[in-house]
Amino acid sequence: MAVAGAVLVPSCGTDGDSPLRPEAAAPPAADRVDQLRTEVLDAMPHDPRAYTQGLEMVGGTLYESTGLAGESSVRLGPPGRPPTVRADLPEPLFGEGITVLGPTLWQLTWLDHVAIERDARTLAELRRVPYAQEGWGVCHQPGRDRLVTSDGSARLTFRNPRTLAPTGGIAVTLHGRPVPQLNELECVGDSVYANVWPSSRIVRVDAATGRVTAEIDASGLPVPGVPGKQRHAGVLNGIAAVPGTDEFLLTGKWWPRMFRVALVAR
Repeated sequence: MAVAGAVLVPSCGTDGDSPLRPEAAAPPAADRVDQLRTEVLDAMPHDPRAYTQGLEMVGGTLYESTGLAGESSVRLGPPGRPPTVRADLPEPLFGEGITVLGPTLWQLTWLDHVAIERDARTLAELRRVPYAQEGWGVCHQPGRDRLVTSDGSARLTFRNPRTLAPTGGIAVTLHGRPVPQLNELECVGDSVYANVWPSSRIVRVDAATGRVTAEIDASGLPVPGVPGKQRHAGVLNGIAAVPGTDEFLLTGKWWPRMFRVALVAR
């Protein structure tokens, strides 16, 4: 999304070894939360004028959406290179998350209450549909034939991939506490990876239960400074799973770099 304060939910630690409570040394497997960090495998150029709102990779093509009224766009091309196709949104539309569904893609808008369906090859606009909520992130779960969307709260909403009508939803929790400010999303199987605005933190969510199964610390990414007045909003925002691997592409708003990373234990 655009600009907002954050209410970050801290990780709740488990009791350490104790002669009084030896059974509390490790949580049950069902309650365990993996603690991961990003290991940089490659760094590549990224447009420092791109206020990144969504990132998704299909085959060898990277799709990216950007925000801000008068500067919003959707782009496609090889990772780390200038886009080969670009479509700009007219003012006052403020672009948000995107996801690709075969021959088409959906692009959300933030407060404009409209979603745009586009041709995934040309990015030509096909139609607009009403969208009642704030648009933040979106991803597609083909195995469940549904979209997953965020609106800056601790709730994920499931939607019909053809009409965007809500079909259900789930609250995201970490050790029983809600995790608000969920932003850009990436669906990988039955898990949803979510940026937590405006931080360097990503959570992996079990889409069946809403339970956070992993916290990912991306604060170690070697990002060159974002200049001047942009610095306060130039945060991590953009997760794309690299097809056929366990790796991800990560970037942020106005970042001059994008990173290919592995997620490793910390």
